[in-house]
Amino acid sequence: MKIVKRFLPAFLFVLVLLLAGCSPMGKSDVKEVITRELDLLKNLDSEKTQEYVSYKELFPAAKDMELSAEVKEVFSLFFRNFDYKIQEIHIDKKQKTASASVKLSTLDARSLAEDFEALKLKTEIEAAASSKSAENFSDSTDDNYRLLNQLLKKNKYETTEEICTITLHYKNDIWKIDHSNSLENDLVGGLITYLSDPDILSPEETMKVYLKTLKKMDLEEMNNFLGIESLLTSGDTARSAIASALVEQVHTNFNYKISESTVSGYTASVKAEITTFDSDSILDNYHEKLNDYLASADAVIDGSEKRYLKSYELLLETIEENEDTITASADFHLVNDGASWKLKDASAELGNAIFGTLVTSPVSEESDE
Repeated sequence: MKIVKRFLPAFLFVLVLLLAGCSPMGKSDVKEVITRELDLLKNLDSEKTQEYVSYKELFPAAKDMELSAEVKEVFSLFFRNFDYKIQEIHIDKKQKTASASVKLSTLDARSLAEDFEALKLKTEIEAAASSKSAENFSDSTDDNYRLLNQLLKKNKYETTEEICTITLHYKNDIWKIDHSNSLENDLVGGLITYLSDPDILSPEETMKVYLKTLKKMDLEEMNNFLGIESLLTSGDTARSAIASALVEQVHTNFNYKISESTVSGYTASVKAEITTFDSDSILDNYHEKLNDYLASADAVIDGSEKRYLKSYELLLETIEENEDTITASADFHLVNDGASWKLKDASAELGNAIFGTLVTSPVSEESDE
């Protein structure tokens, strides 16, 4: 009997704990609800994912749209390495509320957002340079998800860990998680915030996208984007050959290095060291050849039309023979439109930096008369 009396208080204490744990308002019930819900994200349940992170949150849509397979796949790809650990649970039985501290392991959303903004800008530049590209990209919700899908399939992102607080309320004898914009953002590692950050891609990184994309453009794209009509318009055989030769010079010699930048509110200036073909050297050599030709008897015999064609022939020859390069500082001016940084007057600033004194044709049009 004494033994029973001795162990009775301990037994009652354990019983109280067990009853508290089994209570609908106990910590185990809160943990069970959170576990059940977050496991659905781990198991890539696209319908449950949409309950927490709507497709509209990442890229606000004007109206509801039917989710394509690509959009659904974005969420599956994003959450493939998702994990969590419930650390602490606090319950306020009087208020019938609870909160849990949860460590979330998510994909590095900041890196994904930076890559997305760079890819989107590259796509916009290509669209401006090509009418065909313009037809395929309209900055729609579906287009943006397509870019995200492309990045998530191509790149491997690190995992980051953050502590978030999940709140719940007790109603109709069950615990329910409080859905909120903050929780949505936490579950995707802050991706919603990063995608809406107009500074997610710095002026320097923005400038690199412009220069890298430009270097890979073909003749038609470069002409469309830079608008250097007199230089790159290939209206006849001679001009077409010269335009192609100049673009080849760009592909061969063009390089860049960002040296510094300054930001003042919504404007920025980026200084870069631009290496390109030496346009002054080309012009000097061209004029030397042209003067030698014009001083010859052949020029008198040829007449104006042949002299005009010969001028283009000599210019083409000089461009193709050129191996001289020049490196000079160039200042590029950018503006932030509230969504991202953009290069101001891109055609003029890039055209002058790359083509130098050859932004216009040195061949006199008067010779064509």
